[in-house]
Amino acid sequence: MTTYISILRGINVSGQKPIKMDRLRKLFQNLGFNNVTTYVQSGNVVFQSNGSEVGHLEQKISQQIQKDFEFKVPVIVLTINELSQIINNNPFKNNLKKEHKHLYVTFLSSKPKYYEKEIIESKIQKEEEIYFSEKAVYLYCPNGYGRTKLNNNFLEATLKVAATTRNWKTTNELFKMANQIN
Repeated sequence: MTTYISILRGINVSGQKPIKMDRLRKLFQNLGFNNVTTYVQSGNVVFQSNGSEVGHLEQKISQQIQKDFEFKVPVIVLTINELSQIINNNPFKNNLKKEHKHLYVTFLSSKPKYYEKEIIESKIQKEEEIYFSEKAVYLYCPNGYGRTKLNNNFLEATLKVAATTRNWKTTNELFKMANQIN
């Protein structure tokens, strides 16, 4: 069995696309996944499956959500190794001057083909920092994520790939949960 982490985009935000976590767990179980666990209400699910391709899992989960809830939800699925790499590659995590409560990771569904880095960098506000990797964008937002112009909608539109953002605590908690069932 392979352990996966799925991160859903845009559910339970301001009353939009509501999905209760018990129903989401049941949906995953009905798809044949094992050891299904959710974390907070924003659509974070850790589960196990018999070695399927990540892209196939994303499509399978997204299609079932659309069937059961009648709305489309982008789904990003990661292996433990991918999440570990994303966590380890965060350039801000070991900087003692950067509080972890201001760190965010925007997970990308795929590597952007082309984007104008200057357009993104022009949105950086005072004391904010951004760093790009192949499957994630790392943000340091000391004034709060709610105030940054480098939000998920902006990054998704500029990079032209599906994306979803999680704070550093959630990112690490998902990794911990995945390792506990692995």
